[in-house]
Amino acid sequence: MERFAADAGWAWRYGLALVAVLGLGVAVVLAASIGEMRIPFTVSLKAILNGLGLTDYPLDRIQQGIVWEYRVSRALVAACCGAGLSVCGAILQALLRNALAEPYVLGISAGASTGAVLVMLLGIGGGAIGVSLGAFLGAALAFSLVLLLAAGGRAGVTRVILAGVAGAQLFNALTAYIVSTSANAEQARSVMFWLLGSLGGVRWPDVWLAALVVGVALAACLLFARSLDAFAFGEDLAATLGISVAGVRLVLFAITALVTATLVSIVGAVGFVGLVIPHAARFLVGPGHSRLLPASALIGANFMVLADIVSRIIVPQQVLPIGVVTALVGAPAFALILYRSRLSQ
Repeated sequence: MERFAADAGWAWRYGLALVAVLGLGVAVVLAASIGEMRIPFTVSLKAILNGLGLTDYPLDRIQQGIVWEYRVSRALVAACCGAGLSVCGAILQALLRNALAEPYVLGISAGASTGAVLVMLLGIGGGAIGVSLGAFLGAALAFSLVLLLAAGGRAGVTRVILAGVAGAQLFNALTAYIVSTSANAEQARSVMFWLLGSLGGVRWPDVWLAALVVGVALAACLLFARSLDAFAFGEDLAATLGISVAGVRLVLFAITALVTATLVSIVGAVGFVGLVIPHAARFLVGPGHSRLLPASALIGANFMVLADIVSRIIVPQQVLPIGVVTALVGAPAFALILYRSRLSQ
């Protein structure tokens, strides 16, 4: 009976993974079909297969170019962003033992935005790597500030979240000051739209950068799955199991900052993905991080591609910042998780 239950559990998880992968493929093709020029789903699928070099369907060159050069790259960056932020949220929730921890709530995204804006507007560095480096330094500084503010006593939900809110407000104010004093009107409009989450300007080089960083980070975090499971029971227990608590925390915090910074430098600050998705994945596959991290990545990728689709169709002839869509979903979820956390105390 126990063996049968275990086999059923594995079948359930593999089935979920298959559905998530197939759903992501359908969502990417659907995203490639939606825009100012509506392209039939079958035509978008053929254009993607042509772009991959698997087929040679005779398609209109304009439609082929729009689908492959613009819309597919946009959908794939959205998928990488959703996967990366979801994994970061799962990591932070485990390390801090805080159900509300995620890059946006803890001010890491705000710090990364400040660093990226400094590079873009003041010309410190340059190029995609320069913007990502500036965002990483800003994210690391913001996270260090949050940990400093939350230090002392028991860093519970309220203390850490308040420290994150304070840090986010500080770096948002710095970003607004930089934009106000260093940007012209056109630059200010584009930067402020980007800060709310924009996929409009992404191209294939952004896909390769995001996919590389998220893929390597996910693989690295999976190596620490056992350690993350131990953190759920407290740092003292983790130390008794032979885990280098300080070393693991440092490495995983650095990975979280790097992933967040890279994604923010590409699409801007997108909130609440890292908060909501890990909880949904935990509900479906359980708390074990060897399953939770891949599940969070897959669900997050699907969520962000669907959110991008919604951002393009919810208001006729207008594209909303994707951060607005994720906030509409994430803010009520944040309130629900906060309420449940208060009841469990």
